[in-house]
Formats: sequence, structure tokens, C-alpha cells
Amino acid sequence: MAAEWHARVADALGNQRTRANIGRALDGLVAKRRAAFSDRDELERLRDQGQAIRAQALACLPDLLAALERNCTANGIRVHWAETCDQANREVLDILHRHEARMLIKGKSMVSEELGLNAFLEAQGIEVVETDLGELIVQLAEERPFHILAPAIHKDRRQIAELFKARFPELPYSEDAEALTATARRLLRERFRGAVAGLTGVNFAVAETGTLALVENEGNGRMCTTVPEVHIAVTGIEKVIARLDQLPTLLTLLTRSATGQPITTYVNLIGAPRRTGELDGPQEVHLILLDNGRSRIFADPELRTTLRCIRCGACLNHCPVYVRLGGHAYGTVYPGPIGGILEPQLQGLAAAGSLVDASSLCGACDEICPVRIPIPRLLNRLRAEGVGAGSDSQVPGRGSRRDPRQAAIWRLWAWLHADPGRYRFLSGLLSRTGTLIPRLIRPWTKSRRPPRLAPKGLHRLAREAGFVDD
Repeated sequence: MAAEWHARVADALGNQRTRANIGRALDGLVAKRRAAFSDRDELERLRDQGQAIRAQALACLPDLLAALERNCTANGIRVHWAETCDQANREVLDILHRHEARMLIKGKSMVSEELGLNAFLEAQGIEVVETDLGELIVQLAEERPFHILAPAIHKDRRQIAELFKARFPELPYSEDAEALTATARRLLRERFRGAVAGLTGVNFAVAETGTLALVENEGNGRMCTTVPEVHIAVTGIEKVIARLDQLPTLLTLLTRSATGQPITTYVNLIGAPRRTGELDGPQEVHLILLDNGRSRIFADPELRTTLRCIRCGACLNHCPVYVRLGGHAYGTVYPGPIGGILEPQLQGLAAAGSLVDASSLCGACDEICPVRIPIPRLLNRLRAEGVGAGSDSQVPGRGSRRDPRQAAIWRLWAWLHADPGRYRFLSGLLSRTGTLIPRLIRPWTKSRRPPRLAPKGLHRLAREAGFVDD
């Protein structure tokens, strides 16, 4: 994982066009968020409320999930539980087979990316059509989403126009954003009309009423949930909240943190399949609740705060590392600061432990998170877990990143600094033999000049100046 990570980082840093694209796009999102939260006191009150709502939901998670299943079932929504990604994929496939569906239209869903659902269904002969414009672009490019919020934020208009021309040579070439959007709309319209099943994610699942809340700007989510006969919603178990009256606070935080909008264009509240006398809506609604390691995260009182995330993407937009690297460098479904704490817990530190080092620990993500996830603290916790230090937690791959050579060096460091005499002797020796230190101390000197030790230490200078007695 480490070698692949460094290779991806090098590629990302060398791609000036992509770096320029994401820099412009993220600067715009940061400015819009700042304008949306012009009242600092109001923002902090909203963050307090959001943190409390999400913390309460996690504290009562088992009970809320039971209530959600009970109320969804009473509403006519069929609830499925999936402990693993494979189980969730099989549930989706079974539903499609029962309805003889050979095509699935999809709204935006990060959990479906986590499942690897597209590749799984296509291997089973099911055509998958992404209907979110950004997701459609990365699907056509055979890429992974670049950003939690904006999957194709790394591509400019010319790149998208060239991609459309390569995929649809019969269409006229255009670099106009409105024309490209209109082209995508025309291409997708027939897909919507012929679809038997649609799939979306879920932003929040309300236990009190059995309601699924889904926000979007393009209308494709509403099409996926109302036009086909079957709607399949997939979500992690952590997305549940207790009451419907908590939803406005979370939606305010989500939309303003994500895009700077006071509210998104579409807010879909799905409570049941089509009832008698209604003119639209699916005949069946299925909710698949995915665990995939979330119960293990939930069991740790400190790491549990990871699950507060509402997937706004603000931590990515403000992270100096993500801004320079972009999402593909991480090589995971969830990039950026939230990916740095979530992916190592889902995949294990052996597989994704390098991500915990992809941070300067500047604290920008902590200051910006709408639900106050202490990301820097969790990064440090996972760094300690990686070398097997501190706790006896159940984080997968605990201790897998321990380097015996580094451990020996730190033990030597501790031994030397535990005794003033040993420390003075060594520092004096190094000050006299500093020129013998190797000039290439990687990775330090890969981007820095090698250290040069002063010929006289601080204590010696102080004694010579008469500030300290011998």
C-alpha cells in the first residue's frame, strides 16, 4: 500500500492541469461556504446542534435502527440487512432478478461505490447507468469519483467535451457547459423511461417516521425514485437519526457546508411505495442497511465519532493535502481527511494505513467540520494503532505499520534523553563530528537540506557567556 500510495502522490503532483482544475473549483466552494455562514455565532450554534443530533443518534444506534426497520416496514418499505459488501450486492441482484431487470439507473451514492456495485452487477450481465452528471462523466471515463460531493471536479469543460465526443461520435462537439448538460439530459431521458429499477443513496434515515431523506440539485435522484417500478436505497447504518424535526438543522449544515446553498434544489422525503390513487412513485421500495465494519467502529467510544459524518465534503475542500493531490491519489472510495480516518477502519491499517499520514495535522478539517468530528485527534489515534501503541482496540491491522528499526531508534532516543549525562556526552560528540553525518537522510533530505549541527551546544554557549556556572 505504501509504495502504491507514494506512486499515486507523485503522479498527482505532476499533473498540473488537474491541480489547476481542482484548485479553481475548490476555491469557489470555499468562498460560497464562507458567504453562506456569514454569521459566525449562528454557525457555531448550528454546529453544536448538529454534533448533538449525530452524537445522540450514535449513542442510541441499536434502538434507532430497530425503530427505523419497524416504521419503514409499517410504511410498506422492505428493509434488508447486509453485514458485508458482498451481502449487499447480492441483495440488489436478487431484487433485480425478481423483476427481470436488465438495467439499473443510479442516482449518486457513495455507499454503492463502497460496495463496488457497478462492477459486480456488470459482471452479472446487468447494465448500470449513472444519472448524476458528475458520476456519468467518471463512468464514461472509467474512473473512480474524485470528490465525495463533485465526482468530476477534476475535469474541465474541454476534457468533458472530448470525452463525450469519444463516447458519442455521432453528437456535435461542444465545449459549452449548458450544451454538454443538455446532451447528457437527452441521453439519459430514454434510460429513465425504460428503467424497471432505480437505486439511490440516503442522506438521512428518520427512525421516528420511517422516512428516507435524499437531497440533490439535478433532479436525477427524483427520477430514479419515482419513474421505475422499483426503488432500491442503500445506506450505511450510521445515517439514521431519531426524529423528523432534527432534519432541518442537518440539511442546513449539509447544503451550506457542501455547496454554499441555503437549500438544495430537490429535497426528497420518501416514506412509502406508491399508494392507491397516487399517480407516480415506485410500486416497491427497498432499503438496504450496510454494516461493513461500522459496528466495529461503533464499539469504540473514541473512534465512534467518525460515524457522525454527513458527507458534506467540506473537510476535503479545506484540506491543504487534498487540494494539492485530489481524490484519485488516495486510491480509496472516501478521500481526504474523512477518508484518512474512515478507510483505515473499514479496510484495515495494513491496507489503508498510509492514509493516516496524508495530513499535516493543521486542524483545518477540525475547524470546518459541521458536526465537529475531531479528525486530527483520530488521525493521531490511528497512527498510534498502526504501530501497536497505546490501546488494545480492535482496529483491523493494529501494529501492522510498526517498523522494528524505527522502534529501536526511538528506544535509543528515550534511553539517551533519560539521563542528562548521557545526553550531554552525545550532543557534545555530535557537535564535534557533525560533518560525518550522511548528507542524504531520506526521506528528510528528499525535499530539504540536510541538518547542520552547531559546533557549540546551548549549554556550552551559556557557560561561556557566564549565564550558567560549571
